[in-house]
Amino acid sequence: MTFTTLKNNPETADKYLIIGAGFVGLGIAEGLKAAKITYDQVDASDDIGGNWYHGVYETAHIISSKKITQFTHFPMPNDYPDFPSAKQMRDYLNHFADAFNLRPNIELKRTVTLVNPIANNLWLVSFDNGEKRIYKGVIICNGHHWCKRFPEFNGKFNGEIIHSKDYKNPDQLRGKRVLIIGGGNSACDLAAEAARVGQKSVLSLRESVWFIPKTFAGVPLSDLIRWWMPEALQRLISYGIIKLTFGSHENYGLPKPKYRIFDKHPTLNNEVPYYIKHGKITPKPAVDKLDGSDVEFSDRTREAFDLIVCGTGYHVSYPFLPPELQRVKGATVQCYGGAFLDDYKGLYYIGWGQARGGVGSLISAYAPLFTRCLKLQEEIKIPLGLVLKEIGQTLPTTHLSDPQKVLRQIQLFNLLFNWFTKKAHQIDQRYPNFENPFQA
Repeated sequence: MTFTTLKNNPETADKYLIIGAGFVGLGIAEGLKAAKITYDQVDASDDIGGNWYHGVYETAHIISSKKITQFTHFPMPNDYPDFPSAKQMRDYLNHFADAFNLRPNIELKRTVTLVNPIANNLWLVSFDNGEKRIYKGVIICNGHHWCKRFPEFNGKFNGEIIHSKDYKNPDQLRGKRVLIIGGGNSACDLAAEAARVGQKSVLSLRESVWFIPKTFAGVPLSDLIRWWMPEALQRLISYGIIKLTFGSHENYGLPKPKYRIFDKHPTLNNEVPYYIKHGKITPKPAVDKLDGSDVEFSDRTREAFDLIVCGTGYHVSYPFLPPELQRVKGATVQCYGGAFLDDYKGLYYIGWGQARGGVGSLISAYAPLFTRCLKLQEEIKIPLGLVLKEIGQTLPTTHLSDPQKVLRQIQLFNLLFNWFTKKAHQIDQRYPNFENPFQA
């Protein structure tokens, strides 16, 4: 392996690059700007907003309340409902970008094709137009709702098969016999949509899920949770509300779920149980095979369909990273503190996890802490991930998180930051020759 030293670094070598201008990317950008950290920001789309701009269907609404979804320091308008629509979310993110003057730093229709470590702990970023730039750090906020996951089918289907991300409006379902596969929020939304406008709506669940109501006694469920509540108490409250609202799964012809609430990403949906009771949605077990226009299920029943919609989730994906930086394991990214590597400095994975709600409130709390970490990183040679590893933090085993617990952890980290800074400098002295691995 041959090593080279870069000379005459361009102007961008003193900046960070944020990849992505969706909800998380905009929140991180505002944090960097508030901390007077220079940066560029790029997005492959032709407008800001990420999934709320290009990825959701017209009739989508948020599943967490506006109270916890909004940025804490930038409330949504008073006339927004508890669960704003996709259009309202797009408008809100545009207003956020304008209010904090984020647009001058954003370059749209800029696709990153490769991010490579180079000498002097810098990063070489290549774009699809052939341009290359050098940055001192790259902050990845490219989202996790774009790389579609499809199930593996046995047999062939004569009709159309799409992913829930390809669904945009009810006309795609109107008058059709529709099979929706999956028990997540998008799958259940589309099953309810098909119940309203389709000829037939069948929901195939590989395993039964907990349907959690979006509201209880007129209050969004997420607003009933308090910062001090441990997850066990939140789980107990949720079980009680489900029992009072829906009753038992057997009442709907569904088996009881085999997992505890919150062990999987929650499905907040009132409509699926409602439409099952009205005969407008038929629940079915897993798909066994496709046979022309028919689908056979694991219970050996068969039905004919015109359209199959796969609400089967997404892969966490970083197609612009070389193999040595592909740290995805299942649904997690193997990094410390949710963002930091222990063997490379200057590369940060943000927003890959799934909290049970409250992205805006979480980013509002996290962004200032993250910028403190960036400033500390510039003081030491070793990666902050190595510091976190040395003081005993472990790699994540799940992509799911309790937002209340995360907020408590952020508050504690801020209180202990002076101690953390001292430890970082002490550990840094043990690695005087650290440099990012790179190939010339």
